[in-house]
Amino acid sequence: MIIFAAAIAGAGVVAGLLAGIFGIGGGAVLVPVFYQVFGLVGVDEAVRMHLAVGSSLAIIVPTSLRSCRAHFLRGAVDMDLLRSFVIAVPAGVVAATLITASISSAGLRAIFAVIVFLIGIKLIFNRRGWRIADELPQNPVRALVGVVIGMLSTLMGIGGGVLNNTFMTLFGRPMHQAVATSSGVGVLISIPGFIGYIWAGWGLAALPVGSTGFVNWIAVLLVIPITLFVAPLGVRIAHALDKRQLEIGFGIFSLLVALRFFISLI
Repeated sequence: MIIFAAAIAGAGVVAGLLAGIFGIGGGAVLVPVFYQVFGLVGVDEAVRMHLAVGSSLAIIVPTSLRSCRAHFLRGAVDMDLLRSFVIAVPAGVVAATLITASISSAGLRAIFAVIVFLIGIKLIFNRRGWRIADELPQNPVRALVGVVIGMLSTLMGIGGGVLNNTFMTLFGRPMHQAVATSSGVGVLISIPGFIGYIWAGWGLAALPVGSTGFVNWIAVLLVIPITLFVAPLGVRIAHALDKRQLEIGFGIFSLLVALRFFISLI
């Protein structure tokens, strides 16, 4: 228990620092860190990735709620888009939960690696002029996008920020509005998502101590305060770099994470 808690606390420090530097507070950082730490303390490979994803989603719940409220009070959230996602995004979450209940650890790692790889490529080669149209699509295209964002984010254990930001900016929305709206999308994903991961892993014998389904409460309760404490240090580091350097930095980090998971599949 002591070794496990110490390792998770160390993961919180790393995740908080990286989140502060790269501006990513969700699973894009937490999942790979959790996966490594769970492996170091001997968590069964069959449930390690599921546990990393589920614990990440549980941590995103309070952070996304807090962030969404702050952005809402500033009037930065696109409420029209968010209302149109109220059914679509949770529907994608439910679909992902059903997949999670039957998919192998290798399958979950493969999904995470492919999507993180694509995100890394986009960040490294990003161009400000990339745009599909000047207005967001209407239904049924918008609803389909919401389902895809909800499903892929839940399978990855992320709050949907990277995916929703990409969607909105490709259709002409400013980045600050995309970030603000993504905090609301994170609420729609994380709450049903972490409940779904509890259901999907309920009663499995291979889970480590302190787990309810695929959510490890030791990880959750330790990491939330640690990341909140450490993240400001990462933010100070980030302010020493320009935005393009941060994009390239997180892009490289994403490619390294993808490489780590691809190697684990060999």
